[in-house]
Amino acid sequence: MKALLIVDLQNDFCEGGALEVPNGSSIVPVVNKLIDSFDAIIQTQDWHPSGHASFASSHDDKEPNDTIEMDYGTQVLWPDHCVQGSEGAEFHPDLRTKKSQVIIRKGFRPEIDSYSAFYENDHQTKTGLTGYLKTRGITDLYTVGLATDFCVKWSVVDGIDEGFKMHIIEDAVKGIDLEGSLDAAWDEMKSKGVDVLQSDSILK
Repeated sequence: MKALLIVDLQNDFCEGGALEVPNGSSIVPVVNKLIDSFDAIIQTQDWHPSGHASFASSHDDKEPNDTIEMDYGTQVLWPDHCVQGSEGAEFHPDLRTKKSQVIIRKGFRPEIDSYSAFYENDHQTKTGLTGYLKTRGITDLYTVGLATDFCVKWSVVDGIDEGFKMHIIEDAVKGIDLEGSLDAAWDEMKSKGVDVLQSDSILK
């Protein structure tokens, strides 16, 4: 069984948001078209408490895009974004969410960030998505959303490691691209064996 995985298609990652992905909202019409091609729709939602450890504002003398060392490794520091209950944390207003069956909230633990739909950034704390997919008999995940080089990439890589067949719909993702991170993300996903396709191949 296949499912559509919609990663972090939230206001703060779209134009005018706190952590804007260039042209992020341009994928919304494509994602909306794809929704009718799937019986199972899963969304992720960045859901940070105020003062989250991944926010640059939580650290003296740090700016967004600086890095620090956490217990689990190097952490990029971000502008405050997707704060629980804020408009920025809401899904893009044009996104069709009525058909979504489960929402995986991530980054809600104050001391650890979470990019992947499967694991927190310590790569040990599970979100529960693997168990849900296996219980429903879902074997293939078609991935769309934001941002290609962070939450989308980690979800794809971890999904492959968890034993799922991961597909990425190239015209339904957008990246941030910090110092070459976008090309590196595509290289990593392809080396892991992700299936790259265009939305037309599903919609036709």
